[in-house]
Amino acid sequence: MKTFMMAVLAFLVVTNTTAQEKSMALVDGGNYTPLYGVGEQADAEVLEFYLDINPVSYSDFQLFVQQNPEWQKSKVKKIFADSRYLSNWENDTQAPTDLLDKPVTMISWFAAKAYCECQGKRLPTVDEWEFAAMASASKKDAREDSLYNVSILRSYEQPKTYLKTVGLSPANYWGIKDLHGMVWEWTQDFNSIILTGESRNNGNTDAGLFCAAGAIGAKDMMNYAAFMRYAMRSSIKANYAITTIGFRCAKDALPQKHITSK
Repeated sequence: MKTFMMAVLAFLVVTNTTAQEKSMALVDGGNYTPLYGVGEQADAEVLEFYLDINPVSYSDFQLFVQQNPEWQKSKVKKIFADSRYLSNWENDTQAPTDLLDKPVTMISWFAAKAYCECQGKRLPTVDEWEFAAMASASKKDAREDSLYNVSILRSYEQPKTYLKTVGLSPANYWGIKDLHGMVWEWTQDFNSIILTGESRNNGNTDAGLFCAAGAIGAKDMMNYAAFMRYAMRSSIKANYAITTIGFRCAKDALPQKHITSK
């Protein structure tokens, strides 16, 4: 009986994992040179991971707050979200009907993190997000493509892109959509590279996540689009809820997916 129950549990886990991954894209691992590094750090290694194909929508987040009342706007603890959190919602459980297919914004880092964890996922790291975002439709790394970089910069200049419908843009090399030209996105360690001298010295890793000052060791001086993203990350705190910041979730690639049966 115990063996049977374990088999059923394993089946349910695999089934749930498979269902999740249908809405995610597999990003092969590799090395890349991040815009900012600390000390003598050169290339960063990014392990294989899954990333949501689309940003989380208002419809998705509406279901989350309905099932998790502690994240409703009248009940969320103020330490986890400022006064703008879900301020454009009609009430605690109803997002604006005309925004249901748009990327959810006005959510804090804490709320985004909680959402991903409830899905059995997590927020992507800065390195993972940047690694996936450097791909064009045809290249894994299109950072040397001047036309690609110009198109990204132009997309950042467009007004009210947070009102676009998710999933309508062309997919990049990995099959991921809307990484550019829609909303800025929360990451797990969204400004851990932009540190104050005090936070570097006191060994408090969490302090680096939420408050920051100067940049350390900029590497690629020509990557203006990335500079804009890092500047944005360094200017916000984890409880901020902003009209132009949304998120998507990531997940580790399961080792067993790469085991070849003999």
